[in-house]
Amino acid sequence: MRNICLLVLFSLVFTSSAVASIEIALRGEEPVVIDEIYHRDGLIYIPLDDLLSALALDGDWDSINHVYRIQSDRGTAIISPGSHFMRIGERFIPLQEKPRFIDNRLRVTENFVVKNLSSLVSTQLFYRNIDPATPRKGGDDSALDRLFSFMVKKKKPANAATLRAVGLDPGHGGFDTGSIGLNGFKEKDATLAVTLQLQRIVKMNLGVPVYLSRNDDYALSLEDHLQPAAEPDVDAMLLLHAQAAFSPVPSGIYLYIRSDEESKVDGDSLRLATALAKALREDGLTVRDIVTAPLLPLGRGDLPTVLIEMGYLSHEEDSLLLMKEEGQVRLATALFNGLKAFGLEGKGI
Repeated sequence: MRNICLLVLFSLVFTSSAVASIEIALRGEEPVVIDEIYHRDGLIYIPLDDLLSALALDGDWDSINHVYRIQSDRGTAIISPGSHFMRIGERFIPLQEKPRFIDNRLRVTENFVVKNLSSLVSTQLFYRNIDPATPRKGGDDSALDRLFSFMVKKKKPANAATLRAVGLDPGHGGFDTGSIGLNGFKEKDATLAVTLQLQRIVKMNLGVPVYLSRNDDYALSLEDHLQPAAEPDVDAMLLLHAQAAFSPVPSGIYLYIRSDEESKVDGDSLRLATALAKALREDGLTVRDIVTAPLLPLGRGDLPTVLIEMGYLSHEEDSLLLMKEEGQVRLATALFNGLKAFGLEGKGI
């Protein structure tokens, strides 16, 4: 399970020029990795032949009629490059993006996989977008070290409030959907919804600034994701995520904190994670573990920072919690209680 967790977390780092990969599988089957992924106009394009092979579906290109036929238990589906529709019998189903020929192969977008291709199979389809680029260790002059240099904790005046400001990063965004779970629900939507609720609760109860990396559905660079930490009064940084597995069994919340190059735990981040875990558990939510992870994009400084995997979108109860507003408010309230408890300790911030 730990390997699956880390795999999803690494997808936080996204660059449009990096080589990307996706995983796809039917329920109960081993996932298949497809790594011939192209980025065009802010979208990810996946070779249709590879997708069908991974799902044990047949398809063929009709060069005379310029259409592609997909054979499935639901019938023959027909798509064509440049067309915004998929035809099954007499039905015409709208496509969000047109299929495209790129590098001599017909390719479709993630939306086609989640919304259209999934409707052609008789069991649940799991899909995950993986970006293999992860923060790497380097010398003092590396670009990554320069990027993370602002993560160093700020000195706070003796008479300052216990928690002056909070930084929040709702993971993914835009064409970077993150994990996709039951009913096509996307990680990027879950993280933004909980973040906006948490921002509201913090402002209402503490009256302190809350800095967001994004407040709507758009893609960010790694630097943009961490930008709230650059604000001079930020005393704690939370990165919100969710994950999915190729099995409906894994569930629960994981919290990730940094360790330094000598694998020493960041004490202030551990205190913050412990306070968050306690508040989540007191609300009846399942917290599986607090994990130290030196390669995760948590920064190299000592600003108290926690990356929170708020549950599994592939698990029925976790997914409902993240999809429904009452569940989003519940999560946000518990996280606020953890932040408040951490701030009231008055140590290290």
